[in-house]
Amino acid sequence: MSAVAAKPTAGSAMNPTAMGVGVILVLILLGICWLVSPTVGLMALIGVIIGGVMIGFGVHFVPVGGAPAAMGQAPGIATGVAMLAAGGGLAGLFGGAWAAAAGQDPIVVVITGGVGGGLMMAITCMMVNFVYVFGMGIPAASGKVARDPITGDTQAEYKSQGTEGHGLPFVSFVGGVTGGIFAGAGGTLIYLELLNIYEGALPTLMQLKPEQVMPIAVSMAGIFAVGMFLVNAVLTAYNITGTIEGPHDPKFKRWPRAIVASAVASALCGLAAILIVLPLGPF
Repeated sequence: MSAVAAKPTAGSAMNPTAMGVGVILVLILLGICWLVSPTVGLMALIGVIIGGVMIGFGVHFVPVGGAPAAMGQAPGIATGVAMLAAGGGLAGLFGGAWAAAAGQDPIVVVITGGVGGGLMMAITCMMVNFVYVFGMGIPAASGKVARDPITGDTQAEYKSQGTEGHGLPFVSFVGGVTGGIFAGAGGTLIYLELLNIYEGALPTLMQLKPEQVMPIAVSMAGIFAVGMFLVNAVLTAYNITGTIEGPHDPKFKRWPRAIVASAVASALCGLAAILIVLPLGPF
């Protein structure tokens, strides 16, 4: 990772050829799913891809400072991109899974997942600023912009010399909550789509009553949803390469490339998760 981080501008430009290949791969995987199950399976895979894209896009909003942030020399939370995104997204996924178990409408389930992810990020961002302000005695300041894009507050007079800034400016706080909402809702959507597939296919596949396969369906959907969430979070972390302050950071402009990568990865993983049951199921 150090070799990659040493050249922060490397890879910032979009590669139209590579992105075109990615789009073609997504269409091929959708075509394979259409051949196997042109209705239920295809719609589920489309939902999984949308969920993965939401995760990949949302991760770009989360403010990550890495090791420099631990020393107060960079804005953001002192952890890695994938770890922070997983924390926010999985919190949302658990909230969405609870809503699904309670029999809520699918839209309510996805919204609940988004609220869970956003709430987790809001608490995390707030506690990080408490540590910076009251524990380290330094205010929040960005080194990427002269003024906070939301509040208009100037940043230069609060930024310590020799640093990129510190703490979480308001725009970074809002970005973190926004990223948590996107990631939590995306992970929940993946879980919900897979759960519907497994609930419909497993009773015939295993020759059991629907209520008997429910624990298995929930477990399988949860495992695959968590796995696909981590896949998309790690892909986006490589796209960011290091630290990012949030939506005002120049690295945020790299998100189109991550969207294509997340779509391809989600399509491949989602197809594998669906084909486990559909070829032998009632569809």
